[in-house]
Amino acid sequence: MKIGKYEFDLDKEPVIMGILNVTPDSFSDGGKWNSLDKALEHTRQMIDDGAKIIDIGGESTRPGYTLISDEEEISRVVPVIEAVKERFDVAVSLDTYKTGVAREGIKAGADMINDVWGFKWGKKDMADLVAETKVAACVMHNRDNTNYNNFVEDVLNDLRESLEIAHKAGVKDSQIVLDPGVGFGKDYPQNLMVINEVNRLKELGLPVLLGTSRKSVIGLTLDVDRDDRMAGTVATTVMGYERGCTIFRVHDVKENYQALMMAKAIKNVK
Repeated sequence: MKIGKYEFDLDKEPVIMGILNVTPDSFSDGGKWNSLDKALEHTRQMIDDGAKIIDIGGESTRPGYTLISDEEEISRVVPVIEAVKERFDVAVSLDTYKTGVAREGIKAGADMINDVWGFKWGKKDMADLVAETKVAACVMHNRDNTNYNNFVEDVLNDLRESLEIAHKAGVKDSQIVLDPGVGFGKDYPQNLMVINEVNRLKELGLPVLLGTSRKSVIGLTLDVDRDDRMAGTVATTVMGYERGCTIFRVHDVKENYQALMMAKAIKNVK
């Protein structure tokens, strides 16, 4: 898969995507990196620890989050994207579902759009922008409810709808990675199920990104708060890799990268 100028052979080498939230209210690390110097230092550390993609987000999507304007989100992310691209040789993803924000982020240098609404938000014109600019896109499963008839099949069908929107706009499969959307439009048992059966997404013929880092499904399972979910996240990373996921969006890069490389070594031993 090509993300910007970077070629990733995901069949051979799994990839860590490091999370850089430049928001005051992210569920996990709100306010920690929302100054430029701190954001750049954290980026450097994540790259040193093994991240090959940096995912920059300017609006929290945690439960109960406050919707902000395009202008405010742009003012948060664009300077960070520009600074990261200027200082580091790394692929940059922009975590936004808003087409206006995405357009400005791409102008600033973003190589990928991470769309938590899977091309289905608002006017459904994000796919048009991705087709026009030829950037990569992470297409995530999401719903505004948890009402399913056949959970896994419904998730797959929802993603097929996203892919239909993408193809109609002219987005190529080579631009797309899929995300099962852990923590979005799913209750606790459904989150566990979608992690356990994430291999089913491979039926759609595209790479799969897994994003479980510090999410509530881990907190509820282990009865730990959001600052004590690293071990649970690492467990899901390894299980996801065994089930065919190849990109892993995480906060704790070093620990997840090391676990992933260990799992890879065991999996590929001759």
